[in-house]
Formats: sequence, structure tokens, C-alpha cells
Amino acid sequence: MGTGGRNGLRPGKGNAEGVAAGKGNTDGVAATPPAASASCQYRCIECNQEAKELYRDYNHGVLKITICKSCQKPVDKYIEYDPVIILINAILCKAQAYRHILFNTKINMHGKLCIFCLLCEAYLRWWQLQDSNQNTDPDDFIRYAKEWDFYRMFAIASLEQTAFFTGILTFLWLERPMTAKKKPNFILLLKALLLSSYGKLLLIPAVIWEHDYTPLCLRLIKVFVLTSNFQAIRVTLNISRKVSFLAILSGLLMESTMVYFFQRMEWDVGSDCTIYKSQDL
Repeated sequence: MGTGGRNGLRPGKGNAEGVAAGKGNTDGVAATPPAASASCQYRCIECNQEAKELYRDYNHGVLKITICKSCQKPVDKYIEYDPVIILINAILCKAQAYRHILFNTKINMHGKLCIFCLLCEAYLRWWQLQDSNQNTDPDDFIRYAKEWDFYRMFAIASLEQTAFFTGILTFLWLERPMTAKKKPNFILLLKALLLSSYGKLLLIPAVIWEHDYTPLCLRLIKVFVLTSNFQAIRVTLNISRKVSFLAILSGLLMESTMVYFFQRMEWDVGSDCTIYKSQDL
């Protein structure tokens, strides 16, 4: 989630690579790039108003942060912040940090991050499943079956996440007259949901130190991911907390329906409740 200050900026913000270092401009200020002047593609992190540029690049590398015309505050103060500071603010679920990451930076790691998180979650479920079975038979057929159990856990985790996102998007689509004056950008929202699920990376310690985690830790990770998704929805569509909360509930309802379907099919989804139930039996 962290982005590296000026290095994480999207192209065309008045930087040295996007302009000719002030050539052809008599006042010594680098001209605004055509891409930025043609449309307002950035957002003020304070008031969410559209902006044409984030900063002006003067001669000799002197930069001046653009002031928002609406709130009279810097459009994006995070362009001068260290990536670690941005990451900390994102972990704290600050709306300003989310706007900086979603609107004013160029990040193309949505798919890779999603697959990596799903692999961690699938492995954790697979390990829980194997631990509950307590089967140490070294037979090749058993090992082959266990390998396919991992693939099954990955498929189930993917379907559950798909159901969660589908529930959110469906609710927001039905409520679109209330959520925004103009047509919401669901592609951007989907990317925001994928990025805001970075909290699942906290499953990595649970994968490495298999015996040192507790079910409470997994539930806290789930709550953190849901909180991040909630903030991503609110920031991306600029809607109220109530509508964002209802969207999260709709996603959870759809996900729970998918889990119930798998349990009715007598598929072990590797969830905590299923593992405990099998251990009690």
C-alpha cells in the first residue's frame, strides 16, 4: 500500500519527466502537461474535489505543492512523505491516505496482491484441514490427495472472495441513485477493494509460525480487512458511512451464503467453525 512520495506519482503531474524543464515558458514555471489540463484526473485528499495537478515544477528543481481551490489546503501533502509514513496512515485507515493511494498514484499490483493473499489464506485453511485429520500416512496417493485439497481450498477461498465483492457491487449498483450524483466507477471500486484487502498479508506470520497463532488473531485480521474495505468504499465513491457499512454487510451476507452452500454440499471449507466442529466430533 505504501507509495514512495514523488517516485510513486502518476506521470503527468508537472514533474521533470512530464515537462521540458520550463522551456518555452517565459515565467519560469513548467507548463501543465496536456494530459493533466485536459481532464481533472487527481483528487484533493482533504475534500475529495478534483484537481488538474498536484504540484508545480519550477526551474532548478524547485517544487510548489498545489493548493486546492475548494478547501484552501494542499491537494496532496503525501507526495513529500516517506512511503513508511504513508503505509502507517493507511493502516490507521485515514481517508487522506486512501485518496492519495487510490487517486493520485499509479499502482498496478491489484491482481498480484489478490492472488498472493488467496494463496496464504488457502494454505492456512489447508494446514487446518490436515491438522484436524491427523493423517501421517506417507503413501504417495495420500500426498496426492492432500495436494488437491490445497487446490480445493484455493478455489473455495477465491469463490468466497468473489461472492463478497459481488454482494458489495450489487448493493451499490441498486443504491447508485443514492450514492453518487454521477455514474460510479465500479472498476476503480473493485481495484480499491483488492488493494484494501492487503490486511490479509498478516496471514503470512500465521503461515510461517503455524503453531503460534490463535483463532482470535484470525478474527482480528478479518475485522481489519473489513474496516479497510469499508474505508475504501467510502473514499472511492464519496458516500456516507451508513451506505458503506450496509455494502459491507451485503458482501458478508453473500459470502456467508456461499459458505453455507459449501457446507450443504458437505465440502470442508477450512473455516474455524468447521475445524472446531470436526474436532468436537
